[in-house]
Amino acid sequence: MKNYLANWNMIRLIRLAMGIIITVNGALTHEWMILILGGLFTLMAILNINTCATGSCTVPRTKRRI
Repeated sequence: MKNYLANWNMIRLIRLAMGIIITVNGALTHEWMILILGGLFTLMAILNINTCATGSCTVPRTKRRI
């Protein structure tokens, strides 16, 4: 459990907070699509699933001399 909580970064915490807020908002207004969207954000944060499927979304840095 200690190791699991150590891997949380700021983006993951923001995604969790957004998911919880959107889920509560969807439940209070009875909007099911909003509820599903909030659940998606929450699951992405809990399971640490990124929007990048292959894990290679970063742009490689080239070392060029000008």
